This record gives sequence, structure tokens and C-alpha cells, in this order.
Amino acid sequence: MSFVIVLAALAFLMFAAYRGYSVILVAPIAALGAVLLTDPAAVAPVFSGIFMEKLVSFVKLYFPVFLLGAVFGKVIELSGFSESIVAAAIRYIGRSRANAVIVAVCALLTYGGVSLFVVVFAVYPFAAELYRQSNIPKRLMPGAIALGAFSFTMDSLPGTPQIQNIIPTTFFKTTAWAAPGLGVAGSIFIVVVGLTFLEWRRRSAMAKGEGYGTSLVNEPERIETSKLPHPLLAIAPLVLVGIANFALTQLLPQWYGASYTVAPEVLPGVHAPVSVAVKSMVAIWAVQGALLLGILLVVLTAFGRVSERFASGTKAAVAGALLASLNTASEYGFGGVIAALPGFIVVSDALKSIPNPLVNAAVSVSALAGITGSASGGMSIALAAMSDLFIKGAQAAHIPMEVLHRVVAMASGGMDTLPHNGAVITLLAVTGLTHRESYRDIFAVTVIKTLAVFFVIALYYTTGLV
Repeated sequence: MSFVIVLAALAFLMFAAYRGYSVILVAPIAALGAVLLTDPAAVAPVFSGIFMEKLVSFVKLYFPVFLLGAVFGKVIELSGFSESIVAAAIRYIGRSRANAVIVAVCALLTYGGVSLFVVVFAVYPFAAELYRQSNIPKRLMPGAIALGAFSFTMDSLPGTPQIQNIIPTTFFKTTAWAAPGLGVAGSIFIVVVGLTFLEWRRRSAMAKGEGYGTSLVNEPERIETSKLPHPLLAIAPLVLVGIANFALTQLLPQWYGASYTVAPEVLPGVHAPVSVAVKSMVAIWAVQGALLLGILLVVLTAFGRVSERFASGTKAAVAGALLASLNTASEYGFGGVIAALPGFIVVSDALKSIPNPLVNAAVSVSALAGITGSASGGMSIALAAMSDLFIKGAQAAHIPMEVLHRVVAMASGGMDTLPHNGAVITLLAVTGLTHRESYRDIFAVTVIKTLAVFFVIALYYTTGLV
């Protein structure tokens, strides 16, 4: 019965998310409902002592990353830099390689720190124009955007500032650059297999005489590209974020050491020393500093464009950051409650039966990301509940934490893009397409991304590459 309660809570959360209900509202209901069925008297203590503690701890660590990432994406959008990058990619890569253009631009923007939701809005008008002029069926477009924005640059490439690559750092005491060899190899696998599939789909559709399409919904207006900023200026903030992220990752431990303590003499209003374990915060601080520098560069180099709508734009960015961070934090609190229930012992025992620690972690994170429809949410639930199990298994098998970090991060971005995923729903809404028309290609990217996790695991065991 206890196992059924856990399954029912997970099923309720998945169903509610699929139906469009807010996870911020539904996650505590699902978690406390499971507690109610287990021990009614424990509902209030569990809510305050576990759910809210987990939620607050997540926000404390990661909200600044969400906030700065959202603001950076917004100023990139307001400045016209994203449009300039897309236009330049079309001009230099060529219209005949439409899929490669879209994947390259989405990858550049997301790896540069722009939120994948912002990327969808920024790239769509240009992708539509490119597909229209190339007479490629519009229904194939979401697959290309998903491959570029929702896959390898989100969690595979080392150093990516996306939250899916940052969350594991606090559990495994790693950095965003963990396992660079495996990350690059996995990314190459995803790009090659993904583009091969997308090109096969394009050729098959065009061989049947299918064109861009008619009677389409939400078609964008034609875009004037003659007044866009120079592409080298547009790409500069993205390059700066990458360089600064890498540099700060190396420099922060040298500046602060293993830990740093602020004495009461420095802050008279604080009556006890403030101590921080620097190693667990390096990745977060590095990304925050890099995004802040990127924002400053955009504002300084495109002040005229940005200043006109900076107030309204940053308000929207802050609102989006609050919503995204609280969504994930609620799922993290949900995971903490579920992990405390008797029924979860059955789940953890079943997972313990998977002898390989990397496969164990990959299956666990992939399953929970698929159930919740969220890469960061599923990973948060899994790590809140089972990070100690993953770490012990990896240590027993002498597997570096960097490898575990990369496998967990990549696994989170595999089965997360099932039909109820928020990014998938947003992508289809923006492009004016339906699940029936376009989800097949998105699901193919989902499968390819999941296969890449096990490709990376096999590569590690056969070559020892880290």
C-alpha cells in the first residue's frame, strides 16, 4: 500500500502538470496528500519541516542563477543581438542547410546563457522565414529547435550555464566543467544522430512534394534585417559569459580557499562569524559572475536599444525567473517529502538492484524527469531523494564525481521532453503547431538524447575518458 501511495502522488503530479496546473500549487498538494494517507498527524510537521525546508534551500542556492539568466536573455532579446546572430547564421551557413542553421543558432544562444524559452521566441521568426523560403514543411521546425535548444547545450557540453548543469555541482562538489571529454563526446553523438534524423525527415517530406504548408497558425511578420547590430558585436556577450565562467571557476578557489569566514568585526550587525564552504559554491558563483558581466556588456554596447524597454523587459524577466525557480523548488520539496515516505524504500531498494551506479543514476533521473516533465525538476527530486545512494555507489566503484555529474545532468534532459513538458508546450504554441503535427520529431530528439546518456556511460567504461 505504501508503494501505491508514492506512485499515486507521482501520477497525480504528472497528470496535473499535463493538464496545465501550476506545479507550485500542485506539488505540495501531491506531497501532503501522500503524507495524509500515510500518517494524517504528520501533515503539518512534514510541510514545515521537510517540504518548505527543501523549497527554501533550493531557492537560496539557485534563484540568483535563474534571475540573472532571465535578465541576460531579455537584454539579448531587447538589444537585437539574438536576431542578428540568427540572420548571420542564415547568411554564412546557407539557406540550403536550414536544419543545421537552426540547430547552430539555438545551440549558440543556449550555451551562451540565454534561457531556452527566450531562444524559442527569438529564433522562431527567422526559422519560419528560412523554412518558407526553402519550402521545407513547417511541421518539421520544432524538432530542429528542440535539438538545438533542449539537448546538448542544456546539459551535455561542459561549462554550459543552464541550470541543469549547475544543480549537480552542489551535490557532487563539482564544477560546471565536469567531465569535459565525455560531455563533448556525448554532444557530438547528439548532433550527428539528431541532424541525420532531421535531414532524413526533410528529404522524405520534400520527396513527397510537401511544401511549407498553407492555412498555418501564428505566422510571424516578415523581419527587417538591414538595421540589426553587427553579428560580431552580438556574439561578444555570449563569448564573454563562456570565458568568464571558465575563468571564475579557476580563480574563485584561489581567491577564497576551501572556505571563507567573515568575522563579526567586519559586519558589526552580525554576532557570529559567517562561514561558507567555497567548493560547493564555486560553480554557482562563477555562473552568476559570468552572467552579470554579460548583462553589463549588452547594456553598455546597446544602451540605446535596451534602455527604451529595459524597465518593462526586466520586470517580465524577473517574473519569469520567479515562476521558473519556484516551479523547480516545489518539485524539489515534493522529492524531499516522497523520499521520506515508507513507500519510497521500495523504490530505492528496486533501484539498488541495478548494480551499475552510473546506470542506476541515469535510469532514476530519466524516469523522474519524464514523470514530472521537467529536467531540473526531475533531477532535483532524484538528487533530493537519492544523491547519497549515487555518491556511495560511485565511490565504491571508484568512479569520479565528475563522471557522475555529467551522467546525471545528461539524463535529466532525456525523457523530460515528453508531451506534458512545459518547454514542449511553449514551443508548439509559439510555432502554431500541434502535438499531432510535430511531436514525432521532438520525441525522436528525446530518444536520441536518452541514448546519448548510455553512449557516454559505455564510452567511460571502455576508454576511461573523463
